Amino acid sequence: MGRIPQNFIDDLVARADIVEVINARVPLKKKGREYSACCPFHNEKTPSFTVSETKQFYHCFGCGAHGTAIGFLMEYEHLDFVDAVEALAAEYHIEVPREESPHASGKPDIDKQPLYDVLEQAAVLYQQQLRTSDRAIGYLKQRGLSGEIAQRYRMGYAPDSWSFLADSLGKTKTGIKHLLAAGLLIEKAPDRYYDRFRDRIMFPILDQRGRVIGFGGRILDQGEPKYLNSPETAVFHKGLELYGMYEARLAVRQLERICIVEGYMDVVALAQNGIEYAVASLGTATTGEQIQKTFRSVREIIFCYDGDNAGRKAAWRALENTLPILRDGMIARFLLMPEGEDPDTLVRKEGNDRFEQRLENATPLSDFLFEHLQQEYDITSSEGKASLAERARPLFAKMPNSILRELLLNKLARLIDIDVQRLDTPTSRISHTSRSAASPQPDTTQKGPGELRVCIALLLQHPPLATLLELPAEFRESEINGVPLLFDIYRTIIDKPTISGQAILERWRDKKELPILEKLSFLDIPGTGKSDIREQLYFETTSRLISRLRYETKYEILQAKVEAGGMNVLSKEELEEYRELVSGNRRTTHVDSEQG
Repeated sequence: MGRIPQNFIDDLVARADIVEVINARVPLKKKGREYSACCPFHNEKTPSFTVSETKQFYHCFGCGAHGTAIGFLMEYEHLDFVDAVEALAAEYHIEVPREESPHASGKPDIDKQPLYDVLEQAAVLYQQQLRTSDRAIGYLKQRGLSGEIAQRYRMGYAPDSWSFLADSLGKTKTGIKHLLAAGLLIEKAPDRYYDRFRDRIMFPILDQRGRVIGFGGRILDQGEPKYLNSPETAVFHKGLELYGMYEARLAVRQLERICIVEGYMDVVALAQNGIEYAVASLGTATTGEQIQKTFRSVREIIFCYDGDNAGRKAAWRALENTLPILRDGMIARFLLMPEGEDPDTLVRKEGNDRFEQRLENATPLSDFLFEHLQQEYDITSSEGKASLAERARPLFAKMPNSILRELLLNKLARLIDIDVQRLDTPTSRISHTSRSAASPQPDTTQKGPGELRVCIALLLQHPPLATLLELPAEFRESEINGVPLLFDIYRTIIDKPTISGQAILERWRDKKELPILEKLSFLDIPGTGKSDIREQLYFETTSRLISRLRYETKYEILQAKVEAGGMNVLSKEELEEYRELVSGNRRTTHVDSEQG
């Protein structure tokens, strides 16, 4: 299956009404010229989520989320780009076309559907094998699991065979190819394959749409590894997924909290005992992407780990990955199991009520953080206090500016008896945005302050303005941050005059400049409600920008010549122009010293 044509994407986002798309999922209320609601991406009581019908963008003034109709579907329904395009097209009863041509990279698009199909077929076969295996059924009963819970989580059994799936689903070369691509077969030698999973209880891992994307397999007897996961594939990325999230959404109509545990069996055992909001990271430390995805659904996460050294280390890594994401209104807490216990054994031993009480009493992130630090350093000495502060400062620097961050800094200052201002210095603070802290931004402080932002914002919000003024081709090669981006947007519009602002954003979907473009697409530019006013503003600001950048570009070229070979390398005309430029830039002292 080929790639989706760019023109189709442009036309689809132009046709879609973002108000209709979002209102079908999040009820909107008309507020002046725009629509508002409580943000679906973070917990809030006062609406700060705004949808602009005229600009066809959404923006949250609380958490910073913003984007197009496709971007909303990707965020809200946790879809990848292709799935979001297909979902939006389906709402308008449009068939998504495909191109046969390969990517510019020379690699053709991967058709994921055969992988979903073969994974689903494997899950069905594993379920059938479980129903006929007395040994596997006996193991699950011994672990306290019922047939109902096994069915709900679609648990199965991979028989002790080297070729069970190969014999069942790999009877053709195409079948073998799909099994290999799905990570279900391993190639031992050319044309010789064997099943990855053998003699294991199988846990299908589902995505947000309920599709099987991979498996976790637990060995029945002694052996290593105890758990074996599917490898990374085109549909499975273990750093992004959480086992049991789809099932939790089905079981709990309005999720308010998620309990993240370490193992598949922990999730199923907790669900068996009525705690239906547990999920598991997939054999690795809980990643920032998993935490961020979870906070889009709930306001509270409880990290529930074993009480041994490995569990404590996993909890601390989860804390470090949570800090850059944690915003006011989000709650993260930690619960470590008693020695020798895990959630599976403990919930079976003490029951639902007592385990729920443990979750209610879980340690807040702030307390867990300081308890951990005080175990590492002796704060009865000045040296210990200084070491603790040095350890804590980088952690707080990861956090977005928030009331919680201020409270943690104040608590640290009291703990080590120092002025909080000494802790919260500019060097210890990192600026964050909701999407990407390191996103490149047009330079708005030195070269063309405000003008560059206004020009880009106006083009995104009103693309036809591009026809009013021609941008010089040298903008594309400019080293001034943001200028090549402006030129590329300008050329995109000139090449396709009917393109919409949201379609422009979709063309930058996988590029590093997307976060700043999303912000500028929603930038409020006073006085631009009328077309003649915004045309005049665009013409004036762009003209000033062109003049300024031409001046600075010319100066940089001549200055580079002077620095390389002195004033003598300049022609008479260049020398005269250089003196004028330097004089205009108030650098006459530098010129005089060069002349000697």
